[in-house]
Amino acid sequence: MATNSSFDVTTGVDLQEVDNAVNQAQKEIAQRYDFKGATATIEFKRTEGELLLITDSDMRMEAMFDVIQSKLIKRGVPVKNLDMGEVKPAGGDTVRREIKLKMALDSDTAKKVSAFLKDAKLKKVQASIQGDQVRVSSPSKDDLQEAIAVLRKGDFGVELQFGNFR
Repeated sequence: MATNSSFDVTTGVDLQEVDNAVNQAQKEIAQRYDFKGATATIEFKRTEGELLLITDSDMRMEAMFDVIQSKLIKRGVPVKNLDMGEVKPAGGDTVRREIKLKMALDSDTAKKVSAFLKDAKLKKVQASIQGDQVRVSSPSKDDLQEAIAVLRKGDFGVELQFGNFR
């Protein structure tokens, strides 16, 4: 009689928007006075979902990260989904930083989302982990809307996306 409605909780970034932000950042860095004559490269490894920043000083690394972060924000890419690596020395008096893009919910985050919904004590709302996403189901669509509102208030270290609403 009454069928369950559901939606999926996932995370991810639009790789094309990341590519556009990297191109804009490279153009800005090439024109900036404080980067004249300096080694400064930004590589976007699309298949690995990773950004690689290489420059010749810690100060320039911070400036370069600020530029790429501002471009990502302008392009609508959630910066919560960036997994910052440490600034490490590289060959030839340069430093490098790897930034990984979180493309899916890891098992720990999925467990946090599921536990967060159970702790909220919403009526007849059930959360089940399905690989790299969490399926939330309930007979009432109003309860699902309430579950989305509750999840938006929580902090899980990534930007949550809600889709596949049925």
